Amino acid sequence: MVAMYTIAGRQVGSHVLAMATLGTTFVGSWLAMRGGKKTESQGPPINAKSKEEESFIKDFVKKAEGEKKH
Repeated sequence: MVAMYTIAGRQVGSHVLAMATLGTTFVGSWLAMRGGKKTESQGPPINAKSKEEESFIKDFVKKAEGEKKH
């Protein structure tokens, strides 16, 4: 025998409420865990005196970030 509940003027079975609760929980957790768009973080501005110095700093930072990941 199924327990019936009156929700918004309609009779709803307890098994339907259980399935709706589980579905909402799993879909909500999936949406929360999938993440968003990954954007490259902007660092502070580089105050280089020349283009060569700026490219050296960018290469150095790129190499340093690559070493952190390993």
